[in-house]
Amino acid sequence: LMDSIKADHGFNMDSKSVRNLLQTMSELSPAQRRDFLQFVTGSPKLPIGGFKSLTPMFTVVCKPSEPPYTSDDYLPSVMTCVNYLKLPDYTDLNVMRTRLYMAIREGQGAFHLS
Repeated sequence: LMDSIKADHGFNMDSKSVRNLLQTMSELSPAQRRDFLQFVTGSPKLPIGGFKSLTPMFTVVCKPSEPPYTSDDYLPSVMTCVNYLKLPDYTDLNVMRTRLYMAIREGQGAFHLS
């Protein structure tokens, strides 16, 4: 999984939020994996070759917060055309999971500019 993800714009592969995302992704059920994939790519199915074959490569970037809000106040957002996840730098794993699952659930069938 680590070889299939690029961390950029404020994150690297050693960032706490990226490690938490990888842990969360590795623990998803098959139905949750499908929902996550739909959320970040716009498609519920992987290309031949799996996650590492996504083109462009799945990229996770840091979504900045603006005062008076903190990262924990924001939901992650995506740019599905480029497999791009904008993830706030959440304070812990549980906050990240809660916000990510909420974004996936609320974003089902929706299209918004972020």
